[in-house]
Amino acid sequence: MADNAHELQTLSGLSALADQYDGYVVDLWGTVHDGLQPYPGAVDCLQALRAAGKRVVMLSNAPRPADVVAKQLEGFGIGRDLHDGVMTSGEQVRTLLRERTDPWFARLGRKVLHVGGTHDLGLYDGLDLERVADPSEAQFILNTGPDQDRGADSVDPYLPELRAALERGLPMLCANPDMVVVKGGRRMICAGVLAAFYEQEGGNVRWVGKPYAEVYGPVFAMLGVAQNRILGIGDALATDMRGAAVAGIDGAWILGGIHQEMIGANAELAAEEAEGAGLRPVATLPRLVW
Repeated sequence: MADNAHELQTLSGLSALADQYDGYVVDLWGTVHDGLQPYPGAVDCLQALRAAGKRVVMLSNAPRPADVVAKQLEGFGIGRDLHDGVMTSGEQVRTLLRERTDPWFARLGRKVLHVGGTHDLGLYDGLDLERVADPSEAQFILNTGPDQDRGADSVDPYLPELRAALERGLPMLCANPDMVVVKGGRRMICAGVLAAFYEQEGGNVRWVGKPYAEVYGPVFAMLGVAQNRILGIGDALATDMRGAAVAGIDGAWILGGIHQEMIGANAELAAEEAEGAGLRPVATLPRLVW
């Protein structure tokens, strides 16, 4: 592990760090792709990591099963030969709902109000849950984010449903802690915004995914390398870089993703933002390039 007391390095490519790490935890949206296509150089970078004998696990806050995301990556030209596995917040949610050994999950009922799009319904496959349409019938909420009908510009269209759930004291399971995402250049809210509103209004929210430590356990198991030889790579300071810190690994911050508009390639501003957040990534990169 690099000495985090060192100043934040400004690098043009990942090759400068490659000798220091054996395992890489790589974020997807904002780092590898923009929701529509891979970023230039990202696939080449993954190929270079594999050619150098590195272990790579993709870690996403996607509220979907890991295999669904792995298949999406194949559609982007990122085959399973380019990584050692995919882990998602959705996969961790499925595990916790299935096992119910965690006390918070053990108390949940079986009737769930789904807040999210139909493309996230694969989350329920094989789980003993009954989806209901009315908060009055639900025992908890599973929040995967905005849906296509109500849009992803604001929390406002979701307020009637969320307020009805608050009145009933329903616990909320947030399957994607991300606040915003940029898809093809358009900024949209994510499940984290809905969960933050719910929590601010007094609701009980369980967040699953980055930056919370439990999602890193399966990732480290897939990597199978010493923790001090693992680098977390991602574009979001609040989830990827904080998650790396919480998990006890170094972080390399991609500036060309979610923070592109605010920071751009300004290394000095990036250092100030990281320090202000109490975080010490070892390096910044403009993109995931070798």
